[in-house]
Amino acid sequence: MSKFELKLPQMGESVAEATLTTWLKEVGDTIELDEAVFEIATDKVDSEVPSEVEGVLLEKRFNIDDVIKVGEVVAVIQMEGDAPEATSNGTDSVEEIADVEEPVAVLETQMAQVQETVSSATQDFSSSERFYSPLVKNIAKEEGVSMEELESIIGTGKEGRVTKNDIKAFLEDRSTNGRSPAVVEPTVDKVAQPVVKTETAKTTHEAPKVAPIPVTDGDEIIPLTRMGKLIAQHMVDSVSTSAHVQSFVEVDVTNVVNWRNKVKKEFEQREGEKLTFTPIFMEAVAVALKKYPMMNISLDGDNVIKKKNINLGMAAALPDGNLIVPVIKNADQLNLVGMAKTVNDLANRSRNNQLKPDEIKGGTYTVTNVGSFGSVFGTPIINQPQVGILALGAIRKIPSVIETDQGEYIGIRSKMFLSHSYDHRVVNGALGGMFVKTVADYLEAWDINREI
Repeated sequence: MSKFELKLPQMGESVAEATLTTWLKEVGDTIELDEAVFEIATDKVDSEVPSEVEGVLLEKRFNIDDVIKVGEVVAVIQMEGDAPEATSNGTDSVEEIADVEEPVAVLETQMAQVQETVSSATQDFSSSERFYSPLVKNIAKEEGVSMEELESIIGTGKEGRVTKNDIKAFLEDRSTNGRSPAVVEPTVDKVAQPVVKTETAKTTHEAPKVAPIPVTDGDEIIPLTRMGKLIAQHMVDSVSTSAHVQSFVEVDVTNVVNWRNKVKKEFEQREGEKLTFTPIFMEAVAVALKKYPMMNISLDGDNVIKKKNINLGMAAALPDGNLIVPVIKNADQLNLVGMAKTVNDLANRSRNNQLKPDEIKGGTYTVTNVGSFGSVFGTPIINQPQVGILALGAIRKIPSVIETDQGEYIGIRSKMFLSHSYDHRVVNGALGGMFVKTVADYLEAWDINREI
């Protein structure tokens, strides 16, 4: 019988694991090609994972709220067309099963004894009416979290279940506030271990204690969502990893504004798509990255990895207030029509939580539009492991000095700020400044008579 192992696919360049949120199929259900089998969630996207074959679901390897590493087998599918396990010789099959079951029974007995031994020295989860995933139980055992402490954790998973991030946040809080873990005494003697612990305590620097924030009557406590927690950690990690520095350039985009106003109605009638400013800015960024390929890099230890492809991340706001960054692959190879269609498609599916895992990975540079919220400029945080991110400010009509061959005069122009954050470990001020100036020059030199 031919079986297919459905594994957790790569979800993104920096994503190593995902949380199983929903099983869409049960054991014995028929599965069509490309039909979704289960749903997962990461810090970047919630997604359905489809089957690569047709068949019947034989086995589910994980439970809801379990954290799965990329590449692990999540489900086993009997491929369509294969007959169920059977043999023509009934006697032989019985003997084979008996031969297999005997060592299996021995192993199961040994495993049960080991589990009983381990459980006797740790917590008894059977006394709790609350569901805890195997991963959460293991973390609780390893970190010495008592049942009383575990029951006090507010779960952010489905139906209030405690997730990996919930218990890790609890452990960080416990460490920060100086509370000692509930130590479970092992049955094996450890010679001089208390002495080692004492010496370690003397030499270890204690984490700074943070005073608890007072909560008064009428205050509402809103637990962070799973995605919110992971985004917060990702931002803190980026600031502690990269030496952020910013360059700002004011751009006259009057020609761009006038050209778009002239062609947008015709474009929508012909292509069935709205023409926003975003694809125009993306085109300008792709041109600048082509000119300055050392902005299209990542730093890996002592090595700089210069990326072959220009894959632009496009930060998009979600209805719940979080952000997601779909990626425009090979952006330098798209014409403006193709760029507009790609931008609109990714933006729409981002808002409807319909992005595929492959569409949020592989970005080499990111663009975020802070102007859509009215901000004039901003200082965006780099999306690791990239080395730069460009913030697009709001377009405003302002009085400006206009230089002509006949002299200077005051006129109303459409202007905006470009805010460029870059990693000063590998990008110096000259490169960072020239890159954003190239984007500005491309936009200011926009051909008002350009055909589309």
